Amino acid sequence: MKLEKLVVISGPTASGKSDLSIKLSKKFNGEIVSADSRQIYKGLDIGTAKVKKKERGEILHYLIDIRKPNQFYTASQYKKEAIGAINKIIKKRKVPFLVGGTGLYIKSIVDNLKIPEVKPDLKLRKGLEQKIEKIGLRSVYEELIRIDPEAAYIVDEKNPRRVIRALEVALKTKKPFSELRKKGEAIFNTLQIALNPGDKELKKRVTKRTDKMVKDGLLKEVKNLIKIYDKNISTFDAIGYREIIDYFDKKYLLEEAISKINTNSWRYAKKQMSWFKKDPNVHWVKNQKEAEKLIYQFLK
Repeated sequence: MKLEKLVVISGPTASGKSDLSIKLSKKFNGEIVSADSRQIYKGLDIGTAKVKKKERGEILHYLIDIRKPNQFYTASQYKKEAIGAINKIIKKRKVPFLVGGTGLYIKSIVDNLKIPEVKPDLKLRKGLEQKIEKIGLRSVYEELIRIDPEAAYIVDEKNPRRVIRALEVALKTKKPFSELRKKGEAIFNTLQIALNPGDKELKKRVTKRTDKMVKDGLLKEVKNLIKIYDKNISTFDAIGYREIIDYFDKKYLLEEAISKINTNSWRYAKKQMSWFKKDPNVHWVKNQKEAEKLIYQFLK
């Protein structure tokens, strides 16, 4: 059976994915499905470099602003909703672009990952959160690795939200969380493009983007969010939010918080690069011209 075509635009944070995808969507009559695990949340706009509403009016974007920050959202839910959005675009006879830097979201579609649908167990989560507060995240992470050694390769040991979720899935299903990596039969004929402006340029862009976020009102955005939601919810562990919350809590000076945003963004960018470079099907490009050439050939 002939598979419908899907174009993926990925790459590290601050590489210019959003701008490129809008230009490409205009050129190739496309619409965009977001693959960003933070842009799904309402109110997290400046700190996630969310595409402005005006631009979303020009090119339709899906899976942005679909949950409140305190609402739970799994990779399984994302996969289901993303496939629905892609098929909707195809029915319009337009080109679907899957765009973002969340590797698991992209792999869930491209590799048709088999993801167990496990509802959150609030009692279990609370117990794990209390354990982290008492004896540290490392102990919970080690518990996960004892059950599922393969999880060491796919779960960030410094991200409490990811560690808790992985352990929750393993305990509830009595199956290793790493089974998420099992591929299914392809759903779409996919062209994967990733942006790599080079380390030197990317570092510059990270710093420039952080400065712009602060100038555009990041502090006010965070202040407004924590008036409505508990400042300790895992959604606010996103880079750009936790550092500003820590500044409000007088843990850092503002200059230190900004410096930490830059450092954490750069570390995250390197981690994303490593993730995408593991996939031999990813075509790395430096600019729009190179991406256009690949898409022309793909859509012929």
